[in-house]
Amino acid sequence: MTTKSFFIDDGSNDHSRDVMRMLHEKDDRVHMIAFRKNFGKAAALQAGFQNCNGDIVITMDADLQDEPAEIGKFIEKIQEGFDVVSGWKEKRNDPLEKRLPSKLFNKVVASLSGVKLHDFNCGFKAYRKEVVKSINVYGELHRYIPVLASRKGFRIAEISVKHNPRKFGKSKYGVERYLRGFFDSLTIAYLGKYYDKPMHFFGKFGILFVLAGVAIGVYLVVLWFMGHAIGGRPLLSLAVLLTILGVQFFSIGLVGDMLLDATYRYRYSDAHIKEVF
Repeated sequence: MTTKSFFIDDGSNDHSRDVMRMLHEKDDRVHMIAFRKNFGKAAALQAGFQNCNGDIVITMDADLQDEPAEIGKFIEKIQEGFDVVSGWKEKRNDPLEKRLPSKLFNKVVASLSGVKLHDFNCGFKAYRKEVVKSINVYGELHRYIPVLASRKGFRIAEISVKHNPRKFGKSKYGVERYLRGFFDSLTIAYLGKYYDKPMHFFGKFGILFVLAGVAIGVYLVVLWFMGHAIGGRPLLSLAVLLTILGVQFFSIGLVGDMLLDATYRYRYSDAHIKEVF
């Protein structure tokens, strides 16, 4: 079985690029894609997915907290018939302040998505080629690749992996990252149910607002016929506002349906890349 290794240099400022060039000169199966600056993990994965051509694709972080010797376990699980195999850091060698938010995050995502995994954020994963060629990873959605794959009908499995203490690199976890993860979890909850039918989501709110606006309007018309002045009533403004909001939600749903193929689609841009070999 022929194997190739793609290293994605996401705008690093160390000597990673020089090391990769040396490895490439010794072994032409080693390749690197170097970004001009840091574009994030999702863009890095997307670049790797678009350039790989193997039947089975393995991803892992460069800090070696995951154990490369366990790659064989992933391949065996794929050969059992699964399309995505996700690693689970069952015994995680990270500080408590990282483990607790991660555990909460995983429970929330499993509940919202219906994909029952213990560890969505583990970068150690294996995919069939069909999976990586059919999903689009952008923003912070690299955490939700199993959810995106499940939505397309691919079979998901999870295996326990060894997790080593951090010796290289620096963790980038922070409050801002958790906030981005929360927003993306809402995106996943929406995509899971309404990705191919946006009108079903926006139309519900459109009907609710329009009906509320019409009901208030009818009430005010009845008052007007009874001789009451309605021009200065706040309810009149509310009725107009709700009706306009309802029409806008319907419009968003229609636009979403028309642009479905383009909605939430992201490809890393060639402009990101400084060097490829």
